[in-house]
Amino acid sequence: MTSEVGAQETLSESDKITLSHYLLLGLLTLLNILSMVDRQLLSSFANFIVPDLNLTNTEFGLLTGLLFMVFYSFMALIMGALADMYHRPRLIAAAVFLWSLCTAASGAAKGFASLALPRMLIGVGESTLSPAAIAMLADKFPPHKRGFASGFYYMGVSIGFGVSLLVAGYLGPAIGWRMCFYLLGGLGIALSLVVLFINDVPRRQVRDSTEKKASVIGQIVDLFAALRQSPALVFTIMGGVCVHGMFGATAFDQLWYVQERGYDRALIAQTTGWFGVAGGVLGNLIGGIGSDYWRKRTGKSRLSFLFWVLILLAPINIYYRLADPDSFFFWLGVFFTFFQLGVLYGPSYATIQELAPPHICSTVVAFNILMASVVGVGMSITASGVLIDYLIEAGNASPYTVSLLVFTIVSMLSIPVFWLAVRFTPDQQ
Repeated sequence: MTSEVGAQETLSESDKITLSHYLLLGLLTLLNILSMVDRQLLSSFANFIVPDLNLTNTEFGLLTGLLFMVFYSFMALIMGALADMYHRPRLIAAAVFLWSLCTAASGAAKGFASLALPRMLIGVGESTLSPAAIAMLADKFPPHKRGFASGFYYMGVSIGFGVSLLVAGYLGPAIGWRMCFYLLGGLGIALSLVVLFINDVPRRQVRDSTEKKASVIGQIVDLFAALRQSPALVFTIMGGVCVHGMFGATAFDQLWYVQERGYDRALIAQTTGWFGVAGGVLGNLIGGIGSDYWRKRTGKSRLSFLFWVLILLAPINIYYRLADPDSFFFWLGVFFTFFQLGVLYGPSYATIQELAPPHICSTVVAFNILMASVVGVGMSITASGVLIDYLIEAGNASPYTVSLLVFTIVSMLSIPVFWLAVRFTPDQQ
């Protein structure tokens, strides 16, 4: 009887949310914002950098797509495995320092080749953050708050995306795109020193001391075993890949706004930056808090909440690509594009945390990032660039619109895939 009471008290203590939970969540979210600003700044400055460096759409697609994403994603799998074994804040600190140094170096680029190398190394640096951060949050927050924690952390993507546009819109004309890269690199280097003073979070499951020490290969073997045993986990990852197909193609949005919708390059960056912050933050909060509430009230998985949201957004996403640029529906579509990106993260990452075996949580998150980044974002950006150049050569009057519509429709494959994930996900997951 005494042991049962003790277990209940321990469980109750572990479920308490204290100031330390929010401080950790805030710091990791700040780093995610910085990561996204650095990653997205090239796309936000597209109308400045493409003509300055004389890049083709294919070259621009490679810089923002495969050249970055391949290194980012495959290194994420290795870094995720390392984060399951070693001190996570120290790994994060080293990663922030590396990507910030390379962001500063990007400001000195003279052409495609001199921009490609730092972009690849930025991918290597940023690959460490989310696998380690998501696992730390899963260890820190109780199950009923993991949707909120994941959604809040990934609010950094939406805010960072919007802030990168605001930097391009406001600071770009004032100090130039190169100086913006230098300043952001310096800010990141300073933050990397702060992270060194953070303690790691005790892990939910520690391997028995008599068990053979884990290795990167062992973690990856366990990952594929977990995927074979959990169709729900596989479909959850696949659904995220599909959604990111549209997100990847939006790397060409700024060029679309200017060349086919007639907006000034600085003004549209400013305007869409504010829309991005507002729509993305609202999406993250609704995705995180809403899916937690849905799970509590209905007993169904968070993914069923996401499934219905995506169905409601589908017609808006298509119509706004064809709408008059001065109409209400055009700006509604801009808002909900960012909203859809935000609403994805809370339900999907909380589900992944709960389906993943605890000792490979970072590795599973890293694999999800690999698939979403390479197959979802990387391939769609690169394919969009190639398609746009092909349509231009063929004399198509609206190459950016056609390409963006194609990948918007492709992203809607996420709806039936998430439906399958719901079918295989146990209730209260």
